[in-house]
Amino acid sequence: MGSRGQVLRLFKLLHRTRQEVFKNDTRALEAARQKINEEFKNNRNETSAEKINELLKIASDAEEILRTSVIQAVHTDSDKILLIPRKDLLQDNTPYFDKPTKKHRS
Repeated sequence: MGSRGQVLRLFKLLHRTRQEVFKNDTRALEAARQKINEEFKNNRNETSAEKINELLKIASDAEEILRTSVIQAVHTDSDKILLIPRKDLLQDNTPYFDKPTKKHRS
């Protein structure tokens, strides 16, 4: 795929990720939309393949961090915050065993 196609695919992916990560938070949705659009607009005339690949890597890393690390939080009281994790962030815990079956040596 040409670099133009990669840029458009990543642009759309960032916006889809933004909509999922900041669902129901209009301020965060708008701020993220403006930042994504601004960064892509500022670099739209870039012609250096090396610089384009570097920018694509930065954008891809930003999308991954948004998708895997950001959790919404809502203030419920003056001293309480309710966390709203997405299902894809939740992981199964390792089961606890009273008597381990193996010893791990360092």
